[in-house]
Amino acid sequence: MPILDIVTFPDKSLSEPSEKITTFDDALKTLIADMAETMFEAPGAGLAAVQAGVSKRLIVVNTTIDHENEAEEERSYMALINPEIVEADGEFISEDEGCLSVPEFRATVKRFNRVKVTAQDADGNPLELNEEGFPAVVLQHEIDHLNGILFIHRISSLKREMYKRKVKKWMKGQGR
Repeated sequence: MPILDIVTFPDKSLSEPSEKITTFDDALKTLIADMAETMFEAPGAGLAAVQAGVSKRLIVVNTTIDHENEAEEERSYMALINPEIVEADGEFISEDEGCLSVPEFRATVKRFNRVKVTAQDADGNPLELNEEGFPAVVLQHEIDHLNGILFIHRISSLKREMYKRKVKKWMKGQGR
């Protein structure tokens, strides 16, 4: 399984909503496996298809990360196709949230503490998840990607502008 390239900010594709998946075939299963391998290699808590350059409503979530955000030895994941948050409540302060598409930046982000998510599995069967705390944050973060929202859109404009300036300076240094 190849490791996919991760699209990074300020790539415009990260700001566009992803398309609903209607075909459940071997190509989809291959994409899911490649995304999972990429997520584990990075390493990350989740990965949205748009981060791998595919504008489809698909996320993979690392189910072997515990609530302290430390990976366990065994690797397992869940793929969610066309996920939607249908209920959310409470407040969770994600104090050190980061993103594979927003390298070298972490911030405090206010999220819901509990979410109920409906989705489909790789065969198109319906799924329903009820998660709290860190797993709920991961789901919200990845579903945001599918809607063209990065976690830096959920922080103060001052912090966001500081990060944008840092990226522009880095890109200028790279001759981009």
